[in-house]
Amino acid sequence: MNSKMLRIAAISTMAFVAALSVPLFGGGAGKTSVMAPSDLKWKDMGIPGVVAAPVSGDMDKGPSRFFLKYPVGFVTPSHHHTADHYVAVVSGTITLTVDGKEHRLGPGSYFSLTGKASHVAKVEGKEEALFFIQADGPWDVVMEK
Repeated sequence: MNSKMLRIAAISTMAFVAALSVPLFGGGAGKTSVMAPSDLKWKDMGIPGVVAAPVSGDMDKGPSRFFLKYPVGFVTPSHHHTADHYVAVVSGTITLTVDGKEHRLGPGSYFSLTGKASHVAKVEGKEEALFFIQADGPWDVVMEK
């Protein structure tokens, strides 16, 4: 798939995820939000090369929607998140390992991690991984023992 088609797929995925997630938060009725990539405010997540750009909500205090980037070659340690969350892969490719099973996911892929599911994510190839995430509560990273 060429670069232009990947961008179209990524934009379509972001729009689809955003459209599906609006009713889940309630209180959003009547509010329209439009953000170009240049409008995103990226913040360091305390892990080298990992950054997030909030789109709605407050990642530290409650439900939120945000973009998350992992750098080329990044591998997370085994961890979980307290909040259930729903993820679309916008660009890049990862191998997501959940319950001992590896899943290779590229642009347009979707996954949800609920019930504090332990997982590992590894960025594959020569492109950073970009995700769009909807979290049902505060965003945290809890390392497995």
